[in-house]
Amino acid sequence: MTDDEAMNRIDELLSHVWMVRTFLKHSEEAEDDDELMDVVRALYDYTLALGAPWNEKNSAEYLKQAKKKLAKLRGATAQFTQLQPQVSTHTNFVMAVRSLEGAVREIGEILERS
Repeated sequence: MTDDEAMNRIDELLSHVWMVRTFLKHSEEAEDDDELMDVVRALYDYTLALGAPWNEKNSAEYLKQAKKKLAKLRGATAQFTQLQPQVSTHTNFVMAVRSLEGAVREIGEILERS
């Protein structure tokens, strides 16, 4: 996979990260839950860090930033996975965890190969 292909695939996967972030941010459960809002902020920060290199189509910088911030993205994913049963067992929350875990797992796999 070329750097450009890796960047494009990661950006596709970020759509999952962004949708989970948006879902959580606008959920009633997040209104008074500081830990859940920490997850929201971490997902936002990861996406934001990749925005400028994406807009410039600078795959080297994009992948560098994606690698640099990956540990925080994984941490936020683990935190949400742990919090989710306490926050809500509704299918929307269960599926949000699955979506985020799958996207972050694949992002990590791509970055390990690049």
